[in-house]
Amino acid sequence: MKRFTCGACYGEVYFDSTQCVHCGRRLGFDAATFEMLAVEPAQAEGMWESGGAGQFRFCANAELQACNWLVAPDANEAYCKACRHNATVPALDDPANLRNWQNLERAKHQLFYALLSLNLPLVTRQEAPGTGLVFEFLADQPGLDGEVERVTTGHDNGRITINIAEGDDAERERARAAMHEPYRTLIGHFRHEIGHYFWDRLVADGGNLETFRELFGDERADYGQSLERHYAEGPPEDWRDSFISAYATAHPWEDFAETWAHYLHMVDALETAFAYRLRVSAPGSAEIQPAFEPYRAHSARQLAESWVPVTIAINAINRSMGQPDLYPFVLPGPAIEKLEFIHQMVQGHQIVHGHGTVHGSQS
Repeated sequence: MKRFTCGACYGEVYFDSTQCVHCGRRLGFDAATFEMLAVEPAQAEGMWESGGAGQFRFCANAELQACNWLVAPDANEAYCKACRHNATVPALDDPANLRNWQNLERAKHQLFYALLSLNLPLVTRQEAPGTGLVFEFLADQPGLDGEVERVTTGHDNGRITINIAEGDDAERERARAAMHEPYRTLIGHFRHEIGHYFWDRLVADGGNLETFRELFGDERADYGQSLERHYAEGPPEDWRDSFISAYATAHPWEDFAETWAHYLHMVDALETAFAYRLRVSAPGSAEIQPAFEPYRAHSARQLAESWVPVTIAINAINRSMGQPDLYPFVLPGPAIEKLEFIHQMVQGHQIVHGHGTVHGSQS
């Protein structure tokens, strides 16, 4: 992610900032320019203005402190480009539900930053009733028999369901430990589940099935049986030689979704690293990796060559603070080939943004 400054005083702010701590101005993210604008109330009710940038409305979810994105004044939508894909949110009169949903929205907006940066096709459920992208944030419900009906996080034909309990740090950590996962975050969930959605759009609908099966395997293998076997037996002993994670071994669909998630990890985190001028040498080399635009990289290998030394450095910093590795994964050769497959599909669907090359000059 790029480095943000207040549009008024140029003090440093963050992607989810709603007010500048330096000058006190209200802030809004403009998804058309990828800039954080400082805004003031305009004369028209509900309108805000930002100097030469013109007038805007805030997304309707800003009132619930779940969004800081701006909407064009002539847009027919009450919601921003990220929130318009929501179908269901939990009962927000429950403070825990509201807090968890706000946490989920912050992660989801970070996801949409990447999707918009990559110019990937984003179709709403209204535009494509059967396959459009839609999110449902649901809470576990007690059944008539007293048993709790659990909400399973997953994807089904464009519909991504997230259990809002994931928005609670303690609950998410409990689930991570129970499932023996090295990494479990909200942004990780979103990046994984959106991978299933883009498998439908870019692989199945995009005519890339043959190459996919060569790299990932045959997705026609029974999905339910594959998951049962994975949870009963675990991954193969040599899974690290070919897969990006243990869960990726469960089924070709999961391999793709895990690889897709790591692709988004790489481009977004590398953009952040380069925005803060973090460049490190590869292991055993004195050569400093040059900065480039991760969202417009030439290849997945170019991404990996910069990503690996960055993760080694960040993991070392975490360990010095007594924290676990931030990125507890290794990229074997076959995984990089799979990343290259995803990279080529993504680049094939990109159209040059009207605001120029990659959000400005942060790289």
